[in-house]
Formats: sequence, structure tokens, C-alpha cells
Amino acid sequence: MTETFQLKPVGIIHSPYKEKFAVPRQPGLVPSARATLALCGDANSPESVRGIEQFSHLWLLFLFDQNLSAGWRPTVRPPRLGGNERIGVFASRATFRPNGIGMSAIQLLEVRQVNGQVFLDLAGVDLVDGTPVIDIKPYIPYSDSLPEAHGGFAAETPALLPVEFTPQALAKLNGKDATYHRAVIEEVLAQDPRPAYKKGKNDDKLYGVLLFDYNVQFRYGDNKVRVEDLASPE
Repeated sequence: MTETFQLKPVGIIHSPYKEKFAVPRQPGLVPSARATLALCGDANSPESVRGIEQFSHLWLLFLFDQNLSAGWRPTVRPPRLGGNERIGVFASRATFRPNGIGMSAIQLLEVRQVNGQVFLDLAGVDLVDGTPVIDIKPYIPYSDSLPEAHGGFAAETPALLPVEFTPQALAKLNGKDATYHRAVIEEVLAQDPRPAYKKGKNDDKLYGVLLFDYNVQFRYGDNKVRVEDLASPE
């Protein structure tokens, strides 16, 4: 079959994650994080979301738009397997896929309309800021939740690391959103976003990740993460 299809985004995500590095590898792993889906084009209509507030959670289908130009391979190396073992791309949730489509189950907090723009306020999103969403579907508990299912190599919830802040970093957390920003930073870094082959290994390197309007600079050592500074993005 050689026929091709065109997809148009129905909305754009606005999230704290300004780059791919440190984005949670699954939805719901950073429950404090808030995001907004701004509907666009013909989908930007209150009629298109009529009744959606009945559902506590939604499925978002989206594009890994930052990866599309890189193409894909039939095998990948999942971080959960240490980044060394290869498995089939369809046995993974790798971001480099034949059609670059991802899906996430997320929590719906509120539906808003401001000056003709429809917004969906969300929690637990694992999407980079600016990600195009191509479809939205309600999460149906009786059919979508399968407690007896087997999770393969990803059966267990990832272990979390303690996160501490230096006085210098804490001093830069201020304003009305300081508590929220700290919670998100802690939940992101607790998952150890470093490359998979460095898991559990001490590391003197100073890492940086763009979250909100911060360049969060951190190190890993003694089985914990230390936030060294919250610098301004360059």
C-alpha cells in the first residue's frame, strides 16, 4: 500500500518542558506538572469539545515533530533496558517511529474559552512545549484500564531518587509559582533523566535542562540529585 495521508493538528501543547531532555518517559510520572492544549483551526470550537468535561482523563495522539526528519529504524534501545539491548520499535514506545505518532493518557482539569480560543487544561502530560496534537479521545475506564495486562520490560514503576536544592538554587525560586515550580523540578529530576547507561553511576558532570523559564543545573552523586543552580536560559 503506497497511499499517503495528510494530518492537520487539532491543537498545540504548552507545557513546562522546553526541550526533549528530561521530559518524563511516560505520562503521569510528573503529576504536579500542568499543561494547556490550545485548539487550532476548525477544531478550535466549543462544539468540538461539548461534553468532554464528563471525562476525567483523555487520550492525546500527537506527533514527535522534532524527530520526524531523523527517520526511524526497525530496532531501538529502550532506556528501561539500560540503553544497550535492542528490541523491535513496535515493542517499544520509542519516539523515532515510522509515522512519528505518540499517545498519552492524561488528566483533564478544565475546559476554558478566552476570546474565542478554546483551551484544555491538563495534568500529567509528557509532551514538549509546542507539540502538535492530532486527535483527542476520551479515556474509557472499563475498556482502557486492564489491570491483568502484562507490562513486559516496563512492568514496574521506575524508582525515584531524592532531590535536594542548594541554597543558591532555592533563592531563585520565588514568586507565586515557586512551590509549583519546585514540585515539578523535583518530580522530573527524581527520575534521573541522564542517559540510560549512566543509571546508578556517580557522575561529576553538570547537567542542564530547560523547565519553565529556568535552566535547571544539576548533578548526580551518592544516589541522589542535587540542583546546583537555576540559571536564566541563554
